[in-house]
Amino acid sequence: MKTLQDILYRSGVVAVKGQLDCTVESVVSDSRQVENGSLFTAVRGTQVDGHHFIKKAEKQGARVIVCEEFPAVISNDITYVKVKNSAVALGHIASNFYDNPSEKLKLVGVTGTNGKTTTVTLLFNLMESLGYKSGLLSTIQNKIHETVIPSTHTTPDAVSLNKLLAQMVESGCDYAFMEVSSHAIHQHRIAGLHFAGAVFTNLTHDHLDYHKTFKNYLNAKKKFFDDLSSNAFALVNSDDKNGRIMLQNTVAAKYTYGLKNMADYKAKVLESRFDSTMVTIDGHQLYTLMVGTFNIYNLLAVYATARLLGNESGEVLLKMSTLKGADGRFEIIRSENNITAIIDYAHTPDALENVLKTIQNIRTGNEQLITVVGAGGNRDKEKRPKMAKVASLLSNKVIFTSDNPRNEEPQSILNDLLKGVDVAKKMSVLSIENRKEAIRTAVMLAQPGDIILIAGKGHETYQEINGVKHPFDDKKVITEIFENI
Repeated sequence: MKTLQDILYRSGVVAVKGQLDCTVESVVSDSRQVENGSLFTAVRGTQVDGHHFIKKAEKQGARVIVCEEFPAVISNDITYVKVKNSAVALGHIASNFYDNPSEKLKLVGVTGTNGKTTTVTLLFNLMESLGYKSGLLSTIQNKIHETVIPSTHTTPDAVSLNKLLAQMVESGCDYAFMEVSSHAIHQHRIAGLHFAGAVFTNLTHDHLDYHKTFKNYLNAKKKFFDDLSSNAFALVNSDDKNGRIMLQNTVAAKYTYGLKNMADYKAKVLESRFDSTMVTIDGHQLYTLMVGTFNIYNLLAVYATARLLGNESGEVLLKMSTLKGADGRFEIIRSENNITAIIDYAHTPDALENVLKTIQNIRTGNEQLITVVGAGGNRDKEKRPKMAKVASLLSNKVIFTSDNPRNEEPQSILNDLLKGVDVAKKMSVLSIENRKEAIRTAVMLAQPGDIILIAGKGHETYQEINGVKHPFDDKKVITEIFENI
């Protein structure tokens, strides 16, 4: 319980109608969650405007209404706070309400198109293995030390974020590692948070259904670095041309990592296998269970972050040798007759190309590579033919199938994919809408020694069709099929 005056700090107040000394029992932005004593913030979202639900919030017992425009009818029992931007205000209000938890631990945010989940997961596991209690906020799951909390978004809303961070502080966590999506930055979900550091992985084609242009997408990521304090560090991938753009206006301490270009933290791949990689990091040799150049970038970002957080190099490298990637990221399953299946979350052209090139570099050259891939519905359509082209050029056979069609017609998505296939590759491409049948067909086409890549869903355990989530787990499906070969 807090007084309203206590939690309005830095929220951009323009005017107030009512009492500032009233108490606030909870902070919400969803009118359905309003209870007696709640502060309801009317946020203008991408699909609905919270101002339309002010009356509903009042009827359910809201004590405070935060808004950008005062309602026409004012109640004497309620305090109304007019702010410049409700979404920004919500972030600061939530942070203040939960006693600014991001200032009581070291919070590191990771942003980029690919690698966010793997990087934050590795950071969490590394710091836990070094003896630090840590928190994790990721696409797959949220964790408070050993307690797992299901995840619904890559980056939660401002209230959920601060509540989770407050629970981490209460549990004695020293660190928290979180994915920071471009949507969250643009929607001000991270407003009011204090970051000890920010990590940039890479930037490739994705989310243009939301951002409309690549420049808007880039600027959303850049804003995260622009808003860092001078006490924070900004760590970027020097091999991505957008890395230096992230550093242009930040006042944070600037650092780089990379495999090719000049960087503060360097790595080199010595040997690659399907189950391990031998690398050097800053001149030290490391055997890692991570596979693929893209994962070495993730690993290097983790090493650099751990060092910037004050950990000793030798101890970090020792613990890193035992780290495993996130679920559904280059996860390998083998059949009794020696068919290798790889489950991966790759759902952008660049991520798919990275995974396929990794397989190409490790394979002996005699195996067939069969790729099963789809594309999500109601999302960026421009990437579909690009993904299809990459898949068909770098695979012996390709089976296009459903991913999460959502509210879009599955066959329409498949047609968009097929547009990206070169004429010369048409004969090596199949289109099977049912994802389970597509995976089964890939196994039927495979011979002992062959490789099947099942891309796009990774850790997900559902398919979203017409707004309904149906149980579907690529890993379970391929395992069951292998058991019945």
